[in-house]
Amino acid sequence: MNSFVKPGTEQTVGFGPFVFHRQQRLVTRDGQPLALGGRALDILQLLVAHAGSFVSKQALIAHVWPDSVVEEINLRVHIAALRRTFGDGRDGKRYILNHPHQGYCFAAPLVVEPSAGGPDAEQGERHNLPARLSPVIGRDKVLGRLLIEVPRQPLTTVTGSGGIGKTTVVLRAAELLLEHFEQGAWFIDLSDINDPSLIAPRVCQALGLEDGPLEQRLQSCRVLLVFDGVEHLLGACRELALLLGASAPGVSLLFSSREILDLAQENVLQLPGLTVASPRDPDHQVLACPAVQLLMDRVGARQQGFTPGQRDLALLAQICRRLDGVPLALELAAAQVDVLGVAGVLEQLDGGLSVLSHGRRTAVARHGSLEAALDWSFERLSSDEQMAFQRLAVFEQAFSLKAAMAVISCTGLGMERLPWLLSRLVRQSLVMVEQRAEGTRFYLLNTTRAYALEKLRRNGQWHLLRRRYVLQNAWQLRHSRPEPASQRLEQHASFR
Repeated sequence: MNSFVKPGTEQTVGFGPFVFHRQQRLVTRDGQPLALGGRALDILQLLVAHAGSFVSKQALIAHVWPDSVVEEINLRVHIAALRRTFGDGRDGKRYILNHPHQGYCFAAPLVVEPSAGGPDAEQGERHNLPARLSPVIGRDKVLGRLLIEVPRQPLTTVTGSGGIGKTTVVLRAAELLLEHFEQGAWFIDLSDINDPSLIAPRVCQALGLEDGPLEQRLQSCRVLLVFDGVEHLLGACRELALLLGASAPGVSLLFSSREILDLAQENVLQLPGLTVASPRDPDHQVLACPAVQLLMDRVGARQQGFTPGQRDLALLAQICRRLDGVPLALELAAAQVDVLGVAGVLEQLDGGLSVLSHGRRTAVARHGSLEAALDWSFERLSSDEQMAFQRLAVFEQAFSLKAAMAVISCTGLGMERLPWLLSRLVRQSLVMVEQRAEGTRFYLLNTTRAYALEKLRRNGQWHLLRRRYVLQNAWQLRHSRPEPASQRLEQHASFR
């Protein structure tokens, strides 16, 4: 039984107002966690281990990117992030020095001491978080928000479309937050159960507790519970969140879900795709783009010594844009590069999602392919929601509610129901929404649209909806174009 013990010994390193918890890979200032990405922490680990001495750029790159060939600009980006975080150079304080020929040196005085657990702290497990097989790329801002907000909130939900990386983000946040929860952080996967009554036993199993009322067992605990894949059990999860919120104030809940719980105290973080680059951007900007970095990292893990040429960089940027920076899609695309090449993968994307059908054998079923990830959401839609979702695939660009009502309504899908159906699809992360100067606009991610488009073609409605879409565009163009003054005068005269 895991008895919720205090943390064991771990050497921490202090410098200035900062503390580096090396085992937990966490930097704090005045007890508050700082937002630093995995690469920056890797660099800090090596610099602190050789504090007072210069570490060559080649050694740092080899340590942080052992299986990839990257440009020096990548190293400089993360060194700059560390310097910004520490306020390097402010008030004359220097933490990281650089020498054009010798590399970088951690120059601040270090204070090494045991963590708060002390040498006599009781030993025991404080988490069941699965080991990460690869670095977390491009999520520094999101993780920074979670590190600040999760300890202060009873309930936080990270939401987004299938394959967007919700599980990766909540697990990484839990790793970084271990130091702030006396009884640790515990991961509970709900994706493989459908009976709401099994949630409490699953939590007890994860924590090593005997079955019983959770609110009583956790009443005096300071603990983080991370729930993954909860969108099909929203009602039961709402009840659990309300129960623990009222009875166990020291419990923080972190959910990953394609749909929010919709509770008053819920803190919601909408997870976007990784930032993408334009193929026209300079090479160094493409290389610094998180989506391209992830794609190259995954290709490099399969092809030792993978080095993209200048033409490949533009193609990699195009692949990332076509796949909306969705991490699962990028990983699945990377798996095909060694067979098809970069250009071949981009060409195959014109044919739909079939090229993204083979991922890691160890992945859960809903992450085995991009289609499987989207099936997980589609199969939980009502028949009306499925019909609306498929029909919205005819829109090649962002659209208004008025345009959607004009194009996809029919006898079985009346205009009066479309606003509600559209809001449901937005809530389930299948349709994106943005505010523009001309009003609210909706759109589907390229990957999501390709999935819906294939279903629309299979059911034989593509040609009819396409014709209605073209006619609607023509009507909008005709009514948005200002009339010549002479034509307006002629019309005015004809009505006199």
